[in-house]
Amino acid sequence: MADPIDEAEALRRLRATDDPSAQYYAAWWLGRHRSQHPDTLPLLLAAMRQRRARQLGDGVEENAVARNATRAVGKLGPSASEAIPVLLELLDDPDYGLREAAARSLGELKATVALPALVARLRSGPNVAGARASDSANLVEPCEALLEAIGDLGPSDEEVIGVLQSFLAHERPVVQCSACRSLLQLTQEPRWGERLKTLLLHPQLQVRRAALMDLGATGWRPAAQAIAATLAENSLKLIALRGLVESAPSDGLDEEIFDVMDGLL
Repeated sequence: MADPIDEAEALRRLRATDDPSAQYYAAWWLGRHRSQHPDTLPLLLAAMRQRRARQLGDGVEENAVARNATRAVGKLGPSASEAIPVLLELLDDPDYGLREAAARSLGELKATVALPALVARLRSGPNVAGARASDSANLVEPCEALLEAIGDLGPSDEEVIGVLQSFLAHERPVVQCSACRSLLQLTQEPRWGERLKTLLLHPQLQVRRAALMDLGATGWRPAAQAIAATLAENSLKLIALRGLVESAPSDGLDEEIFDVMDGLL
């Protein structure tokens, strides 16, 4: 299923509702290539509503096609604004993965209309929304995705900042990373960047990786040297450094960051 295909083949596979494996790859392909074909969004919207229990031996988990389609629409840009009402509906879906994918796509689409709904799912704080679910290792809510989406949406008020700050005390450092990322994006206060830099020193590699990606997403240039010195894969450090360049207006610091990137190559 991973053989190279083109847009027409991806659309054909997404129409094949009797072949979820083909649909799964097709949805990913259309999002990855940011397809602007007129049939792409309608087909993805249909797939987002698709529900299917996993069948023994089929290799596709429950609702996997809907999740991939939901992730894909976030990568289509302004042309996917029609998906926003459906994404808002999915924030209430019982499927954890769909809620997570919907939150991330709303952030990518800069859907400011979603801010109240995103904040509402987190308002109960780290001890409720951020508690571990009774039946899995997941949290009650996909806190990382919700926190990061809020940061991606831009302007906020004191209530929003208060909700974000409450998750700085979460027991999972990766959730703390997401909260710091959004606070830095929304307030531009260096203290949140400094806290993320501290998390680059965390003993767990997973946390260091999360802090790398979150710093890159913020475009906070003072993090460049700390990113380069992190005990993590050079490939991830390069992605984070590229994020610093792409997530902030171009200025004289770009050359300095490129020099840091060259040193990692």
